[in-house]
Amino acid sequence: MKISTKGRYALRIMLDLATYGAGGLVPLKEIAARQDITLKYMEQIISPLAKAGFVVSLRGSSGGYRLSREPEKYTCGDIIRVVEGPLEPVACLEGGTDSVNCPRAATCPTIGFWQGLSKVVNEYVDSVTLADLMAQQAGYQQDYII
Repeated sequence: MKISTKGRYALRIMLDLATYGAGGLVPLKEIAARQDITLKYMEQIISPLAKAGFVVSLRGSSGGYRLSREPEKYTCGDIIRVVEGPLEPVACLEGGTDSVNCPRAATCPTIGFWQGLSKVVNEYVDSVTLADLMAQQAGYQQDYII
């Protein structure tokens, strides 16, 4: 399983909105400049986030985007799944670990391994929130002067 640039950038965009959007709407141009992502590519990523209700947008000269809820209400897993789809390591688990989509599942000696891997990955990405990333980011942005 490999997270594409869409998944990685979706997290960065959402984190940027959480960090800089407290005062209201944030124009995509500003996010693009801070995150070094082309505006055109950002539009492709923000669209599914808006359709999923993760962000609210307003068009016009004073428009932009903002989170639709508090940062602690978003898990990294939810954000990544919106742009990437299921985070299953193998195709036979794409319906979730409880609904194995494979005719060999009953006799597959490795299905338990794949289900275990899926559980670990999904539990981890669902345990980290945007608020957690904001706290981590604050630690990285400390300015040490000697």
